[in-house]
Amino acid sequence: MTTTNKELQTERAYATLLGLLRDGTLSSGMFLSMPVLVKDIGMPLSAVREAVKRAESTGLLSVIPKRGIMVMPADPETTRECLALRAMFDCEGARCLIEGGAEMPLAQLRATHQDLLDRANSEDFPDLSQRAISTDLSLHDMLADGIGSQLSTRLYAENRDRIAVIQNSRPFLPTRIVSAMSEHLEIIATLEARDTHAAQHAIRRHLHNTLQWWGIQPDQS
Repeated sequence: MTTTNKELQTERAYATLLGLLRDGTLSSGMFLSMPVLVKDIGMPLSAVREAVKRAESTGLLSVIPKRGIMVMPADPETTRECLALRAMFDCEGARCLIEGGAEMPLAQLRATHQDLLDRANSEDFPDLSQRAISTDLSLHDMLADGIGSQLSTRLYAENRDRIAVIQNSRPFLPTRIVSAMSEHLEIIATLEARDTHAAQHAIRRHLHNTLQWWGIQPDQS
């Protein structure tokens, strides 16, 4: 099937919109008008409208009649739901990878996590926020990919974009980088041991600690 010029413009508009959301240019809770968004994206109105519809369908934006377009909130309920969903992908991915005997790039993951942990522990460090996000994603992405389902891949990607908006609302602090990387290294150790129960327990503990860092009471249900 031939892709039309209109479809290409919509894809480009959506990709640009995602970039603005991921890098924090469009931050959580922000209100926008369609003309402003068209200017920011630099694409025709029709393409931007379609991109907004697509982003709205995944919860990144909300179109509010007579008020404009609002970027998703980073409130406690939304944050809890998005992080809990990620943990579900993590747990199932760990199970699939371990029980399926899959090869995992654990030595590389361990090295990059340990290096970031060492840098965050040092007294003289640059801003590590962006590196922390990419390192954090490297483990979560691998676990989600381990499920091996096209549907789960799409749903994980959509949730990953929502989490990016949430993360931009509060920069990684060195103390959280240290604890998060330590928690990730614990998860990696359980994957190295191919212990499904221990891996899922470590993932749930990581979720619990992450929610606490955000000042959110973990769901006890």
